[in-house]
Order: sequence, then C-alpha cells, then structure tokens
Amino acid sequence: MPLKLAGGAIVGAFLLCVAISLFNIAKAEDPYRFFNWNVTYGDIYPLGVRQRGILINGQFPGPDIHSVTNDNLIINVFNSLDEPFLLSWNGIQQRRNSFEDGVFGTTCPIPPGRNFTYILQVKDQIGSFYYFPSLAFHKAAGGFGGIRILSRPRIPVPFPDPAGDYTVLIGDWYKSNHTTLKAHLDRGKKLPFPDGVLINGRGPNGVSFNVEQGKTYRLRISNVGLQHSLNFRIQNHKMKLVEVEGTHTLQTTYSSLDVHVGQSYSVLVTADQPSQDYYIVVSTRFSYKVLTTTGVLHYSNSAGPVSGPPPGGPTIQIDWSLNQARSIRTNLTASGPRPNPQGSYHYGLINTTKTIVLASSAGQVNGKQRYAVNGVSYVAPDTPLKLADYFKISGVFRPGSISERPTGGGIYLDTSVLQADYRTFIEIVFQNNENIVQTYHLDGYSFFVVGMDGGQWTPSSRNQYNLRDAVSRCTTQVYPMSWTAIYVALDNVGMWNLRSEFWARQYLGQQLYLRVYTSSTSIRDEFPVPKNAILCGRASGRHTRPL
Repeated sequence: MPLKLAGGAIVGAFLLCVAISLFNIAKAEDPYRFFNWNVTYGDIYPLGVRQRGILINGQFPGPDIHSVTNDNLIINVFNSLDEPFLLSWNGIQQRRNSFEDGVFGTTCPIPPGRNFTYILQVKDQIGSFYYFPSLAFHKAAGGFGGIRILSRPRIPVPFPDPAGDYTVLIGDWYKSNHTTLKAHLDRGKKLPFPDGVLINGRGPNGVSFNVEQGKTYRLRISNVGLQHSLNFRIQNHKMKLVEVEGTHTLQTTYSSLDVHVGQSYSVLVTADQPSQDYYIVVSTRFSYKVLTTTGVLHYSNSAGPVSGPPPGGPTIQIDWSLNQARSIRTNLTASGPRPNPQGSYHYGLINTTKTIVLASSAGQVNGKQRYAVNGVSYVAPDTPLKLADYFKISGVFRPGSISERPTGGGIYLDTSVLQADYRTFIEIVFQNNENIVQTYHLDGYSFFVVGMDGGQWTPSSRNQYNLRDAVSRCTTQVYPMSWTAIYVALDNVGMWNLRSEFWARQYLGQQLYLRVYTSSTSIRDEFPVPKNAILCGRASGRHTRPL
C-alpha cells in the first residue's frame, strides 16, 4: 500500500509538473487578437456624389487594428464582392512569412463568396501603419484602415501617454468608381487629375477631432491616397514628430508636415490655444492645381466655430520638402520594440555587399501607357511567385530577370525578380530622372534612408550619407531629377514586393519582387506555406503542410 501511495504521489507530482509547464508555456506565448471582417460594396458620398465603395464590416474607411508588439493577429476576411480580393499590410514585416503579405506575388486572391484567415505576427515592431486592398485598383474604392502597434508595458516610450490617440487617413480621391479608373488604365491611358482630398473618408469639414484644453494628443497620419504628396497642418498649432513607420524620431517641432503617398507619421499636438475650433488642413504638393480639404480640431469648451481662412501651406517648393526630410532622424537613445536603444545598431559601420540602382521610366508598349524599373515593366504571372518558389514550379519567374543597374534601353514586359542573399547588407539607390516626386515601398523590411539629393547618384554621393542617425522606415520619397539611397539588412527570407506607391504606376508595371534567398529549409529562417493557404494557378492541386 505505501508503495502504491508513493507511486500515485509520483504520478500526481509528474502530472502537476506537466500542468505547470503547460501553464507557463501558455502564459509565455504572445497574445492573440481575433478579427472577423466582411468585405462588401456599399454606397459612399465622400465628395458629395454617390460612389460604389468597398466597406469592411460596413465601415469606410475600415476598422482600426489595435495591437501590441509581438501580438498574433488572426484576421478572418470574408469576400462578399463579385471579384477576387486581397488585403495587404503596409509596414507589417511578416517575419519569415511572406506567404501572408497579401499581394499577388505572394498570396492567392480570396475568391468571391469565400473567406481566408490571415495569421500575422507583429514581431518586434511598434508604430503606425495601415492596410489596403492590393488588387484590381480596389484601393481607389476604400477598403483601407489604420494599424497601430503599441509598445509592451515594460518598454519605455520617449514621451508621456497622450490624452487621446487618433488615426488620420488622408489621401487624394476620385469621384469615379474604381472600375472606371481601372478600365481607363487597362485601355493604356493615364489617369486624370484627382477630384479632391479626403480625411478619414470625408470631404471638406466632414471630420472633427475632439480635444480638451491643455492636453496632448497623438495623431497617426497616413497618406493612403493614389498619387499625390500631401501637406498636413493645424491652424495655430505646432506638431511634434515622435514616430515614423516604427521608429521613434528626434522630437522636432513642425508647423506643417509633408506626407508623401504611402507614408505614415505620428505627431503630438497640444491643445494650448484659446478655446475655439481650428482648421485641420490637407493640401496637395507639387501639383499644377492645388487641392485642399479641411477638418476641425474641436476644443471641448470651444467658444466658437472655426474662423478666418484656412492656413496656407507650401505648394511646389522642393527644397523646403527636402530639408524637412533630412531633418527627420532617429532618436538614438529611445527604445524601439525592445528595451535596448535604437542607436545600439550601428548600421553605418557595416560594409555593404551589393549596390542596386533602380531607375523609373514611363513610355508606350504596344501603343499603351506603361511604367518600368530599369526598363522592365512588371506583368503578373498566373501563379504567385512565392508559391511557385515554394513548390518549385518552373516557368513562372526567373531570378535576375531585371538588371541591378539601369540599362538605358526601352521598356519591355517581364515578371521582374531581383535576387539577393539572406543575411547580406545591401545599398539600394532610387534614381528619379522624371519631373515628379516618387515614393517607393519595400514589403517585409524597414530600411535606413541614408541620403537624398538632386542630380545623378555617383559613388562619391556616399560622402554625404548620414551614417549615424538616419531614420529607419519602409516607404521613402525620391524628389524630381534626384536620388534617394537606402541601406537594408536582408534578415527576412521571402519574396518581397518593391513598388511605386503612385498607384497607377504600380498597376501599370512600376514594381518588382526582391527574392531574399537561402538554401536552408529550417523554420528558423522561413516558415512553410500556411496550412490554410489558398492555392491557385499552377499551384492548384498541390498540398499545404499537414500541421
């Protein structure tokens, strides 16, 4: 009997240890946040005329995603449209998991009447980002919304908690439905000038933000438009920049801020003026005609409505914008997503292993308007590149199908894929020989914007690089007849979209994919294809992993 009791005690102790271990494992796992979204068409009136918009759970813009560093986001998207649909997550790095990126080069579209569950982790990230629909010019109909990633509780943030935290989605807008705009591009035409500018999906004076006297508020501003750089300002108020696309910045104060298409900024605004309402103004930059819209900063104890003309802002001045861009730098002593200071990564001391120079161009191919990078105008294959790579399906793409330097020749059509090795440190130069401001975004990464200037980039341009506190971000502008240089540590295996954020240009070929390659098949380097992945094209009929 004692033996039996002892044995039972041993078994009981073992089971208790197992239970405690399982509890600790569960407790240590990063939190999960669940979202159920239904994507539908619906009537919207942002500029006073009825349009067919894309709504998420009946909302335009879509709902915000609130998260904390390392959270797992389980987002079930049901496609109630009559055409395939995808959402992409601008700035979310999808560590080791480009399958979830939500662009056609990585992810099969969600067919009408079906759903797909994105499984994302905001691993080692903080900051302000947004999501958007990536297919078929859907972005011109809505379907976008804000993403915020807060720091974990024990990680210091370099400013006090604000009294309020607002998402501010700004962008140029057309009164035409997205299908009309898409058909225009498909016929090989350029888009006309936009009809207006929106703030959070509303036209002039359609949105207000409530503040209390003496308190400070955070505004997360993202330009989710189709092409224009926008200037953002608040009547009689200053803005203190604190974060850019996941990097805490030096806290510089601005009276107005240029937000180029695709970019995101966080500013602090203190309600320190006499109690009344004040204009929030957003206007186009570098355009032959200035489009302007207004919102309202409403004091809770306001003595009256907005008064006087809305404050003016810069219009075509390039130098003004360039100097402001150079003033945006990393706060080296602040923590990022981890406790260690952002300045502990000394990117300026690392030797680059490769220089890639990318130049845009515009022209006609077979009588239709196209746009290109290094002479190649991207055409999508019948199968997502990442699935073709994973299942080793030949004939879908060729690594190296685009030159690493401008060729100087004409434009031709191809599925352009650059290849670079995992764990290398590369320099990319965006050369803009056109007379417009351009913006480029790289999925899967944050990069250091080390330099920008007018003229042609040459190796001697490196003499003016900022190798100490350049801002790390995922979207950068390139000014007319100018260059911008970035450094990228290729620490994220996958197939990553590098695109123009000028959406008509992206649609008509000004994009490519960067294949960050390793021969390793370890899940420490890259996850396998998701179990629930939709398989299409030549990947149809293949099998996803069993677990």
